[in-house]
Amino acid sequence: EDVPSQTFDNKDYFCGKETFPVYESVFTEEGETIRKIAIEIEKPPQIEIHVWTIRKGILRHLYVEKLSKREFEGLPYFKLITRTTLSQWKIFSEGEAQISQMCESRVCRTELEDLVKVLYLEKSEKGHC
Repeated sequence: EDVPSQTFDNKDYFCGKETFPVYESVFTEEGETIRKIAIEIEKPPQIEIHVWTIRKGILRHLYVEKLSKREFEGLPYFKLITRTTLSQWKIFSEGEAQISQMCESRVCRTELEDLVKVLYLEKSEKGHC
């Protein structure tokens, strides 16, 4: 039997794995770039936001905050960039921890960009899961 690959019960699936929306917000203030990557998780229903403060390409500060969906909806500037699986989010979080140590004293623009790319899922050909 063919299982519909588009949506199932209003959720997107990728090779049988549930995906979650990922949002991004980037703005600059006082010479610093504040980049926020957020994922919407259903259980418990919340938004996890990873906040990076970057000055001259060096990651100066990194922290994670958790908000309710209602609090998140009131925030400006976030745009949906992709959907990802929890396993890809885990890879992203682990990579972020490594980069935060590695990039305290050197420029890490490419490392940060590559880390965000981890969240984008490759569209698989049917039957190649």
